[in-house]
Amino acid sequence: MKKIVLGFSIAVVSLIALGAVKLSEKNAGSSTGGQLDSLVNDYKVYSLPMPEGLSFAGEDVPLTDPDIEERFDNELLSNVYFQSNAIKLIKKANKYFPIIEPILKEEGIPDDFKYLAVAESALSNAVSPAGAKGFWQLMPATARELGMEVNDNVDERYDMEMSTRAACKYLKESKKNFGSWTLAAAAYNAGNAGVNRQQDRQEEDEYYDLLLNSETARYVFRILALKEILEKPESYGFHVAPEHLYQNVPVTKIKVDYEVDDLVAFAKANKITYKVLKLHNPWLREAKLNNKSRKTYYLSIPEAGYYK
Repeated sequence: MKKIVLGFSIAVVSLIALGAVKLSEKNAGSSTGGQLDSLVNDYKVYSLPMPEGLSFAGEDVPLTDPDIEERFDNELLSNVYFQSNAIKLIKKANKYFPIIEPILKEEGIPDDFKYLAVAESALSNAVSPAGAKGFWQLMPATARELGMEVNDNVDERYDMEMSTRAACKYLKESKKNFGSWTLAAAAYNAGNAGVNRQQDRQEEDEYYDLLLNSETARYVFRILALKEILEKPESYGFHVAPEHLYQNVPVTKIKVDYEVDDLVAFAKANKITYKVLKLHNPWLREAKLNNKSRKTYYLSIPEAGYYK
């Protein structure tokens, strides 16, 4: 793909704004139209070429279909020109992909599914209006069906490693059901029953041949657009210096099979603050750990030297 020079950037917008202010200050009462027109004429926003071949989890995307091309183009444009978000995702991917990738590999899930987590939560412990939570946006009932603990005291949807494994379990079942990783991704959004229902109703088997609700119709294309940008950021004008990338703080796992009445005291005993304890263990939802059943938990304690 040829190098793309993106016209829309914070620097250019700032230049236009600054230029307008300076022109106004210097030439108060005089005509500045010609000079301002020159600044505006230098501001350009470019359409984007289609990539030469596109796939998801080893399955080709039929970009020769005009509907498919347009839908992908819509998502690519929306995400490329949301520059602040793209920069944040590039930085966060450096921090979280090294945790997600080996789990996907171990569970037999294609590496491309890490971009599903990006589409779901922007790589954060997000909370949806419907009640889905975590990097993989699992609903409470679904999480429990997948073997996770979800209550007011402990919510394992906020544990990235555990929720990644739970998502893998769901995706493997969907792949078994549909025979396609693309449909498995769509079913992660619409549910297996929802996709099955539309297949039967429309007498079609492939994601790209189905007419789906607007959210699911966009879903795979958004994943594809995010994959394209994160795999080739500089091709889309994104330049992030290595020292600007977010880094993961190494941790030691401490086995806890007892109740902890005071997590503040527990944090202090481990030479960290309560805030840092919660940052690395967001699945702890209260200031204590109820554990009358003496279940085994593993708390992440960051190595010394990374926090004050």
